[in-house]
Amino acid sequence: MSLGSNQSKLKFTVTTLSRLLQSKKFNLLLPTLRKLIQGKRQALQQQNLNLVLKNIAPVLIHLQWPSVIPWFEEVLMEQKIQVVLSQRGFHSNVRPFVDEANFEYLNKWYPKIAGFQSVSKAIAANGDKIWASSIKTDKVIYTGLPLQEIPFSENYMRSTPLRLLSIGRAHWIKGYDYALHACKQLKEKDIPFHYTIIGGAGDEELQFLVDNLGLKNYVVLERRKPQSEVFNLMQEASLLLMPSLEEGIPNVVVEAMAIGLPVISTDCGGVPELITKDKEGWLVPTRNPQALAGAIEAFLGLSLNKVEEVRLAARKKVEQQHNEEQMVKGMEDLYYEVLSLNAR
Repeated sequence: MSLGSNQSKLKFTVTTLSRLLQSKKFNLLLPTLRKLIQGKRQALQQQNLNLVLKNIAPVLIHLQWPSVIPWFEEVLMEQKIQVVLSQRGFHSNVRPFVDEANFEYLNKWYPKIAGFQSVSKAIAANGDKIWASSIKTDKVIYTGLPLQEIPFSENYMRSTPLRLLSIGRAHWIKGYDYALHACKQLKEKDIPFHYTIIGGAGDEELQFLVDNLGLKNYVVLERRKPQSEVFNLMQEASLLLMPSLEEGIPNVVVEAMAIGLPVISTDCGGVPELITKDKEGWLVPTRNPQALAGAIEAFLGLSLNKVEEVRLAARKKVEQQHNEEQMVKGMEDLYYEVLSLNAR
């Protein structure tokens, strides 16, 4: 249910007035019109949220990101509705540990949250650094993917030049600078390759590094692409590189493994829960271009039978650990546990 889009003033106005009429809170009509004229969108979005919650009357709310906690402070203070929070990505793994104010904010509100869903054991451990308790409910529930919509590629080809692929926004946490330094080493060894970073287009630091390292003819920084196009690129690539400094369990790696694209990743965050070295893929230390370049070179020396063995093991691991059924059951079990604990 929309709380009002920031992209269209007309749609925002229509949504806000609709929420008001549905709730029959006619006493709020004049104050709402005043806020609309004054352009107080955030206050109106908060009002829309409160009206929606009053209409739905949920017994439980699941917040998908820590960044949305500020919208639910009143709910958390009242403690009448149980709140579950997902711990995933940058807002759980990185921001609290580079932003002291954010850490203190989460430390204040985490005790009021009834239950946590962590996308990996590693991210659950980071959550405990923010707030830990003997009565804390925190379940590791791996993200489930519609694997029936991600067919395994039977016709894998390790091309020459080697087609390397990375996917993700241009952010220092993704470690693309280390990958580019690894590419320089490959170039110096006359190893033929072509490296594409989807999501890297427009980033000045990456573009400067590509030019400075003499990689113009080897590296392409592409804009973000639709999921279907990303899957096609995965099927055409030889190897996925994940040079990140920190991750929960990156969906892009799960998707690559499902498709059958071999993966070389840093051993950061929850990735070792997904990849056992030399079994479902290959792991290297973070911030280590030499190790990454060495792993790529070693990959070129593997027999195609070994590569196929790894591809099949990777698909099997994803089918077992990241199917939708386990995610749905895990979520339901978490919800029922939270509600039963509150009922005691």
